[in-house]
Amino acid sequence: MFGLLAAATVVVHFAALLYIGLGGFLAWKWPKSVFVHVFFAIWGVLVNLTPVPCPLTALENHFRAEQGLGPLPGGFNEYYIYGTLVPDGLVDLVAVGALSVLVFSYVGAYQLWRNRKNVMVPVK
Repeated sequence: MFGLLAAATVVVHFAALLYIGLGGFLAWKWPKSVFVHVFFAIWGVLVNLTPVPCPLTALENHFRAEQGLGPLPGGFNEYYIYGTLVPDGLVDLVAVGALSVLVFSYVGAYQLWRNRKNVMVPVK
């Protein structure tokens, strides 16, 4: 059972990473969603740039411990992403690209919000 819970945590963790990276685009359609995304984006930056632990990694480590396994060597990113999905030599480039996509999504969301706000509503 703990193996299944650990696997489910990995799936949720990857979904959270996708949301952190691409969730700003949801604000293009649903502008108020940006408030939830800002929280996730700040959290993602905080967890990756400071020693603040990610609760999803801690949860997966708990389930691994219940199985008699040790914690993820190096954490979630080092175990699942660096060297596996992203070659070691491209990690910095991918990080810059991801940050650029995030900024682009926010600039686009702001532009769309500003354009919606400036549209004149016809008076009846």
